[in-house]
Amino acid sequence: MDNKLYLVPAPLGDYEPQTVIPAPVLEKLREIRIFVVEELRTARRYLSQAGLKGHIGELEFHELNEHSDQASVEALAELFERGDVAMISEAGLPAVADPGAKLVALCHRHGIRVVPLVGPSSMMLALMGSGLNGQNFEFCGYLPAKTGERRSRLKDIEKTVDATGKSHIFIETPYRNDSLLEDFVGVCRSETLLCVAADITTADEFILTLTAGQWRARLKEGFRVGKRPCVFIMGRWF
Repeated sequence: MDNKLYLVPAPLGDYEPQTVIPAPVLEKLREIRIFVVEELRTARRYLSQAGLKGHIGELEFHELNEHSDQASVEALAELFERGDVAMISEAGLPAVADPGAKLVALCHRHGIRVVPLVGPSSMMLALMGSGLNGQNFEFCGYLPAKTGERRSRLKDIEKTVDATGKSHIFIETPYRNDSLLEDFVGVCRSETLLCVAADITTADEFILTLTAGQWRARLKEGFRVGKRPCVFIMGRWF
């Protein structure tokens, strides 16, 4: 099959796509008429800002999110009989810590070419700005939601960092950001390093690496991450 799946990155915040998305990517985006998206409203707004304003009604949309079952994913295969397809996630790169990975897997099983396009990655930008080990790192995704399990996982990560020096990148649902930071300072040693990177690429960008002891002091002073898109990295100075 000649038609392809294009993995289209989206801005990490609500601002003009042209500030972070390369011009060739936006040009390709304007050529495609079939879209698989994580959330319809967000995707339509993005495409309108990307140069398709006034043409949104001409486009075909299909949702793929955490609620999609495997049967609905398999049904997307027929889209490629009618043309190229673009996949857009809520923010950043599609298919990384994202349900869109199921569509990528489907394409590989059906021999459909997958074309990843260039755009912002919150994990990589956070790692770049952290000062921690960028030579050897691991992406851990979301940590457990339950406090006891999350604290245990943080201790396990700390032990691995101590033994290997490997940076560990993890993310959290925004409303649990502060709980995660409180758990970190509550169970990790005072000298263990953590980078907190929030609202990356936006006007409110915040990237800071401190020890657990320093973060503990910040929390006592009233610091809060808040409900912001955030990446956390535990590691050593590189």
